[in-house]
Amino acid sequence: MKITEYVETLAREGELLAATAERTGTEALVPTCPGWRVADLLRHTGAVHRWATGFVADGLVDPVPFPDAPELSGAELLAWFREGHAELVRALASAPAELVCWTFLPTAAPSPLAFWARRQAHETTVHRFDAESAEGPAFSAVTPEFAEDGVDELLTGFHARPRSRVRTEEPKVLRIRAADTGAVWTVHLSKEPARTVRGDTGDPVDCELTGAASWLYAALWNRLPLAGPEVSGDASLAALWQEAGRI
Repeated sequence: MKITEYVETLAREGELLAATAERTGTEALVPTCPGWRVADLLRHTGAVHRWATGFVADGLVDPVPFPDAPELSGAELLAWFREGHAELVRALASAPAELVCWTFLPTAAPSPLAFWARRQAHETTVHRFDAESAEGPAFSAVTPEFAEDGVDELLTGFHARPRSRVRTEEPKVLRIRAADTGAVWTVHLSKEPARTVRGDTGDPVDCELTGAASWLYAALWNRLPLAGPEVSGDASLAALWQEAGRI
């Protein structure tokens, strides 16, 4: 995906998140984030947006902690969230292509600007799912291409890191297929961090997940149950993902 597409998605998803939070109210419970209310979701996501804006707008080359979120509620908290979201969108839209700044997930994007645009588009979309869970179990749609990209970021970026807890005592192979886009990932699980190869390697698999990219996106990010006819083979690997895969 192009950087401009990520920024457009970020803009749209942040607006959807805020509109949903306005409908539910900031004291509504968030089922996909046990123990959280919508206010916690807005504070977290708003802090992440401001954190990311610092790297992009100021060209910070060293990591910094998340900023503190104010103890606001109701309309004041929504206004604070919208302000930070708009600042992030502006920073990404106006940043130079040659931007130099700190990133994480070093293989996740071809440049720092592409990294932050991609990461914040998915960060905001997944948390939009969370806001919508306060209204009911159905999520607004994402495009298959964007959903595929989010699965790829999760598998080849987040779960390639040493901190990933998705591990097995004995080597196992998990294959993931997006039925609508044709994307395939082969995930090798062991006592070490997961090793994901794009494509069908032909290796025998212990478990296979096959479904629409949007379902895989929400389920692998632990916003929908990773169960049902889309799971074949050793279902304990799907259960392991749900237990240990949350970012």
